[in-house]
Amino acid sequence: MFIRRPRSTVNAKLKAQGFTLLEILIVMVIIGLLAGLVGPKVLGKADSSKVQTAKTQLKMLKSAIGIMQLDLGVLPTAEQGLKLLEEAPTQQPLRNQWKGPYIEGRLPLDPWNNPYVYVVPGENGQPFTLKSWGADGKQGGEGLNADLNSD
Repeated sequence: MFIRRPRSTVNAKLKAQGFTLLEILIVMVIIGLLAGLVGPKVLGKADSSKVQTAKTQLKMLKSAIGIMQLDLGVLPTAEQGLKLLEEAPTQQPLRNQWKGPYIEGRLPLDPWNNPYVYVVPGENGQPFTLKSWGADGKQGGEGLNADLNSD
């Protein structure tokens, strides 16, 4: 004669079984290997996309300054800087000629959360130059820390 166990007891034992320590370690090793192989490639793309974003924003700001210069007839002074893209000048007749704001929203920061730098007169014979100091936020550097210019 067979003794039958109630199904609830059998199901409870099956549900109570978990993973062994070896199975957990194998899964962790696989995850570690995948992170080691894929992580650097993904992070490298993020860095290069920040450089591309900065270049695009520099072009956008340069265009906005060009449009503002057409309205005002002059470039912003070093003192006025990029703020003139979003705020009207205080002195006349520039105040009446200003048709801004020339950018949507607030003045953007570079992808590394540093303000863009407006230099007037510009470099290489240009009337002005816009700069991002790169990832380190300091003048000079190489690679991701290299300065980006609007020229």
